[in-house]
Amino acid sequence: MRKIKIVTDSSADIRQSDLEAYGITNVPLTILIDGESYLDGVEISPDEFLVKMQQAKELPKSSQPPVGRFLEVYDELGKDGSEILSIHMTGKMSGTVRSAQQAAEMSQSNVTVVDSEYISKALSFQVIEAAKMAEEGRTMDEIVAKLAEIRSQTKLYIVVDTLENLIKGGRIGKATGFIGSLLNIKPICNLDTAEVTPVTKVRSHAQVIKFLSKQLAEELNGKELMRVGLAHADGYELTRKLRDKVIELTGFEDIDIDTTTPIISTHTGLGAMAIMYWAK
Repeated sequence: MRKIKIVTDSSADIRQSDLEAYGITNVPLTILIDGESYLDGVEISPDEFLVKMQQAKELPKSSQPPVGRFLEVYDELGKDGSEILSIHMTGKMSGTVRSAQQAAEMSQSNVTVVDSEYISKALSFQVIEAAKMAEEGRTMDEIVAKLAEIRSQTKLYIVVDTLENLIKGGRIGKATGFIGSLLNIKPICNLDTAEVTPVTKVRSHAQVIKFLSKQLAEELNGKELMRVGLAHADGYELTRKLRDKVIELTGFEDIDIDTTTPIISTHTGLGAMAIMYWAK
């Protein structure tokens, strides 16, 4: 039976230990800070980046892996006849999935590329499930169909302390309605349409917890919670409080909290946090 190998990018917020445990190949994006470039997660850690971002003269920028890098990865992984499933961050926020698709067309290997329509832990839900299914010997069609199911059952909410970075970075999506009169406003957005879309705005962290708790309680009613992930950009305390509330509401305790990748935090700015879940 031909093996299926899983590839993703560094926006997935998957810990190195999990990449190794599940045999996932991570192709890092590049982060540019005041003229210096760093491979995300390889040459700079999420926490190191947050320090550099605060010191930077200009807003750091990110760039997708070059087509040639994906091509090298695909050709190497497919040398033994393996199929490759490459799952990436939403194409509405990055050119990464397009680079992967171009490389797939050029590769000698049999490569299937999937746009996860998500980022961070919400992307990781699909990547890790694909790796588990590949290990079980499931077919490419079965895995791709499962990923579509997971996408339809996934929700991501993101809270930012300021829209400044999103506006400067051009990743504002449909949240332009939040611009103006932003003093003490905490915008809450989701990624339901694969890009940042406004949900509501509140005036304090306490109201963030209250709104999201109510929202999750309604959405999860009668559903089986499969995975929950939390990520932040120097917003650990708010994130921890939300995790405690989710555990109280659902009894689901297997919830990771991680500092998000520079690829995301450069656009969200400091103090941001996100909660993502997959529920059947």
